[in-house]
Amino acid sequence: MNNKNKINIGVAGLGTVGCGVINLLKKNKVEIFKRTGFEISIVSVSASNKDKKRDCDIKGLNFYTDPLEMVRKENIDILVELIGGESVAKELVIEALEKKIHIVTANKALIALHGNDISEISNKQGCDVAFEASVAGAVPIIKVIRESLNANEIEWVAGIINGTTNYILTEMLKSKKNFNIVLKEAQDLGYAEADPSFDVGGIDAAHKLTILSSICFGMPLNFKSIYIEGIEDIELDDLNYAKELGYAIKHLAIGRKNKDGIELRVHSCLIPKTRLIANVDGVKNAVVVSSDSAGPTLYYGAGAGSLATASSVVSDIIDISRKILSNSNNIIPLLSYQRDQLQNKNILNINEIESRYYLRIRVTNKPGVLADITKIFGSKSISIESILQKEDLVNDENVPIVLVTHEVIEKNIIDALKDIEKLDVVKGKIIKIRIEELES
Repeated sequence: MNNKNKINIGVAGLGTVGCGVINLLKKNKVEIFKRTGFEISIVSVSASNKDKKRDCDIKGLNFYTDPLEMVRKENIDILVELIGGESVAKELVIEALEKKIHIVTANKALIALHGNDISEISNKQGCDVAFEASVAGAVPIIKVIRESLNANEIEWVAGIINGTTNYILTEMLKSKKNFNIVLKEAQDLGYAEADPSFDVGGIDAAHKLTILSSICFGMPLNFKSIYIEGIEDIELDDLNYAKELGYAIKHLAIGRKNKDGIELRVHSCLIPKTRLIANVDGVKNAVVVSSDSAGPTLYYGAGAGSLATASSVVSDIIDISRKILSNSNNIIPLLSYQRDQLQNKNILNINEIESRYYLRIRVTNKPGVLADITKIFGSKSISIESILQKEDLVNDENVPIVLVTHEVIEKNIIDALKDIEKLDVVKGKIIKIRIEELES
């Protein structure tokens, strides 16, 4: 299908990343040739509207409004799928694989929700499916786990893998503004979608954790097994109190092995400010991988953006091109492990995990309240590590109490909070945030 030193590709989707890929291949054409010794040629593109104003030049390229038609008519070695979503992308990728066309995609939902089926077809057809850009943008975390750490047993992985949530939490603390105001500012700046629910609700991060957990722990992709919380309930008070206690609040995706199974969860956490990942601010992403031989290693960089994400896409294109031109059949398994070695694992219910907890409880300001609360904790075998009792400058009748617990099973903390909320002196919802030390 290809000349000796030339790879033909088709690009489906000409949004921010699609244009970034075209621009990057053009901008660094000479550099890429110096490193690879071959030419990567975009021969065709697909998008819904040919005449739309774009940030890339598509003159001279065969244009299709239907990406399926492009796959059927064009003589391409690699399809770059950047249209996003599920249904059309899945149909497109499967049809391309059946024609023995290799795939590069940035589509985390496609891999997280349909990757098992795609893996089976790609394996049968002897094709590569590369998806570095699907997690953490320019950060090469997929390659690190599948290749650089492939001699290790992964113990846990934790990451800030959604730039929108990290930007909002960073700006709330920096500007002393509440969630809704900062969310609106993020939308105005283009850091948040018009409908931000996938980002602030944790779904986007959960798609990415589905992928990370599979390649870390040798298990089939299983999005439904992940516990998900967003950042909608985080208040400025919590960010300030966490800082006073020596922590930062970050929205994390966590996968961890323990003696009973695998923890898969996406939620906000308090992280000690001494950890490098606690100091990752704005729209940046970072992932920590802890393995038995290498120990904890951290990977940091741009989680989104045209050229940043395109960098990972083009890296995948180059890797697959090298295999094609060397006639290599040595395909790295899509999910890192050989297909017959993937095993379903026991995924722990969130109620079964053990953690320390930050709690903020608003109570009537009168003697004996703290004793009533600590008595309930004692009855559930929950010990308190520290207490902050704060004055409320707005309403002296009710004051916040901030507590940090020692490690406890989640079910016990939930049971205790249910009893505490029944006390007449407790006003409003109790805020509960897990604490992650992220130690090796």
